[in-house]
Amino acid sequence: MLKPAENPLDIRNSMYRFDQLAKHRIPSPDQVTEETVKTYRELGYVAIDGVLTDEEVKEAIRNIDDVIHGRIVGPKIQYVRGKGELKDRPEFESEREREFAVRKLHKFVDHCPALHHICFHPKIMDVLEKVFGESPRFCEDQALLKPPSADAGIEKPWHQDMAYGNFSYTKMVAGVWIALDEATLDNGCMHVIPRSHMNGPVPHYAVRDWQLCDTVVDVPKDEAVPLKPGGLMIFSGLLHHGTPPNLSDTRRRALQFHYAPESATKMSPEAYKIVFTNEMTKAEC
Repeated sequence: MLKPAENPLDIRNSMYRFDQLAKHRIPSPDQVTEETVKTYRELGYVAIDGVLTDEEVKEAIRNIDDVIHGRIVGPKIQYVRGKGELKDRPEFESEREREFAVRKLHKFVDHCPALHHICFHPKIMDVLEKVFGESPRFCEDQALLKPPSADAGIEKPWHQDMAYGNFSYTKMVAGVWIALDEATLDNGCMHVIPRSHMNGPVPHYAVRDWQLCDTVVDVPKDEAVPLKPGGLMIFSGLLHHGTPPNLSDTRRRALQFHYAPESATKMSPEAYKIVFTNEMTKAEC
């Protein structure tokens, strides 16, 4: 039985709001201008509709399904808590049940042609080059699969991506979050705190996940970012963001890629500990 503080409905109601939608949205990547980039740097994010075609979305989903069902071998699969031990057993009686047991895929770009194409999509590369002012360098791939139901489509608590060691660079990284299903208020679309990246690195804690302490999240400023399939959000690696639990009856599949400016280098482990952990202050969440 979940403790009250861990109840998905309580988390949804206390840590997210659903009456403010993203204000920085562009109808297509062709309409990204210098003013768009200026606003991105100020707010820490931009949503762009209509980046992928319907066919590109379908091919991406087909690659994901092929990985889950063993038709493509090589990518890493992370199962919903408690489901991993079942992956090779007959308890998965249907394709749907197996798909809903998977929480995340990663390290798939070199194995999945459709996902490789999206990772280096010319429209995405063009926007990133404008954002960085130099060529982007690919850092990591993820497919974030939020199944329906509270025990599977769990919350990803508020965090900064650069607080994860893989993204700790000396220059601001950018995440690209791409909707494959429609990402809605009900099934766990992205939520952001505009301008929060300007506050710099914030210590993270292992609570429900590696996350910001709940008490430092400026929930009243939360903006939800619903997206149609093929739409995406580009966001700063220091932007406070998270996704609430999926309490709907529809799944929410998304791709997430991270990129660094070509001239960036990795932070040293010592520098990372100073800015993203509580080792210096010993403060508790």
